[in-house]
Amino acid sequence: MKKALVYQTDFGSSDGAVSAMYGVALKVDPELKIYDLTHDIPQYNIWEASYRLVQTVRYWPEGTVFVSVVDPGVGSSRRSIAALTEGEQIIVTPDNGTLTHIKLLFGIKELRLLDESRNRLSGSELSYTFHGRDVYAYTGARLASGQLSFREVGEIVPPESLVCLPHLNAIREGDIVLGNIDALDVRFGSLWTNIPYSLFSGLGVDYGKRVELSIRNETREVYRNTMVYARSFADVSLGEPLVYVNSILNMAVAINQGSFARAYDIGTGISWKLSLRRAPRIVYE
Repeated sequence: MKKALVYQTDFGSSDGAVSAMYGVALKVDPELKIYDLTHDIPQYNIWEASYRLVQTVRYWPEGTVFVSVVDPGVGSSRRSIAALTEGEQIIVTPDNGTLTHIKLLFGIKELRLLDESRNRLSGSELSYTFHGRDVYAYTGARLASGQLSFREVGEIVPPESLVCLPHLNAIREGDIVLGNIDALDVRFGSLWTNIPYSLFSGLGVDYGKRVELSIRNETREVYRNTMVYARSFADVSLGEPLVYVNSILNMAVAINQGSFARAYDIGTGISWKLSLRRAPRIVYE
């Protein structure tokens, strides 16, 4: 039975790279259904690729094959791998950290080393710079079409051997929850944190109440304010900041119909730290 094939890259759409990957897949099987996760990952940004996978993969059916190609080490000794997630999806990708969030938040059931000498487009043996087309798109298409089984990809390797990017876990210290800004909601400028709702809920803050937010970049505080904990953007006035639960059930920060990231020049990654606590009561004399 054929499965969906989903592509993610940092190639953009200004040249024929993505189209070539489509062509390879359709040569393998003209009846394959191919979809795009995104091709707008910032160039070489493995962290972003990792996050977009975990944002998306769990919502696709069992057996869906993802091909993720953000590969600054193409042609080097970095491994190529295929991962079977706990949700029974397959991800074909370079082993460079792209599966960091999948491993942390979703789980990897089995990991196999992709044998590039056997799993590649015929005639591409002298090409070392486009594994997205020659190795990953080709292998992904064969997996999705049923021509190749997961166990035939290559030898099994322990999930512990997977290359992972540096990361921090969200924690609670007294009446404060601490985490970092994992990603931006690209079009709208919201900040998506690694703080799960389950950790934040322990603070006992009800919808409509205020929380105090602090954002630091390394040791420098770049923002501090109180804002409403809201169900949705419509719960606050136009231009007002809010804290809410995002679509993957982590805490997020936004400006209603504005870009929080652009307004305060906020970035992502483990150097961008964020804390939340119930806003203190202010008593006026």
